[in-house]
Amino acid sequence: MRPILVATNFSERSNNAVLYAASLAKLFNSKLILFNAFRLPIHAANSRLTVKTMDGLIKKNNDKLKEQALSLSKEFNINVEYECKYVDLEQEIEYLMEVNNSRLLVMGMSPKSMEQNLLGNPTTTLISMRKFPVLAVPLNAKFSGIKNVLFACDLMEAIPLKSLARLRQIAMQLQSNVTVFHVENKINELLSKGEVLQNIDNELEPITHIYKNVKSNAVIEEIEKEIKASKADLLVMIPKKYGFWESIVHKSKTRVMASGINIPLLSIAVE
Repeated sequence: MRPILVATNFSERSNNAVLYAASLAKLFNSKLILFNAFRLPIHAANSRLTVKTMDGLIKKNNDKLKEQALSLSKEFNINVEYECKYVDLEQEIEYLMEVNNSRLLVMGMSPKSMEQNLLGNPTTTLISMRKFPVLAVPLNAKFSGIKNVLFACDLMEAIPLKSLARLRQIAMQLQSNVTVFHVENKINELLSKGEVLQNIDNELEPITHIYKNVKSNAVIEEIEKEIKASKADLLVMIPKKYGFWESIVHKSKTRVMASGINIPLLSIAVE
């Protein structure tokens, strides 16, 4: 099975995401790869470091990864590899996902804040790249199976069939039910979208799935309500592509949801 890659900086959020990823690796019978993009501490970055000192700092992080990998391998009975590099996180993640043919990137989810909404964070940056599936795991999320998946989508636009096929594959492996959730301020427009609904039906078979539509202008708030109402264990969204100027004024719904909800968010790359 294709491996799962998890990025960690040894924070509490990252450590929780690592445990969640290990549970998925065990369930999917996949290899787990731990990755740390080493960054100098602020005080060290402002000083002149010798090569020996730099090597020592990297070795310290590498030893942490090794210890964590051995612990996870023993606890979850899975194959765990690890890698620590002094590199740019986004560029190296893209390379590692490709060279390892990884099925999924797992990262910790930052809490909701004005700063996160405006500036984003490494997780939302990687989601916005739209190159591969990203699973953002909040601090308090613990894996105990995923029974209910909430797929929040825009039925007014065509949904890529490959993305739907990936959702079907994941739902089948997790043995989950899927709720297709749509928020629209003109709900009657759905009546003209029979082809879109038919594509979803075809691609999600034989997964048990239902449709829920809400008439509202407050998309984020309605998704948050539905997470509670459907007792969802996982939120799935497909990030949209925006042009340069549009991206400046448009706040991605996927990016906002990837900061502050209480269940994991799976962002499926558009293919």
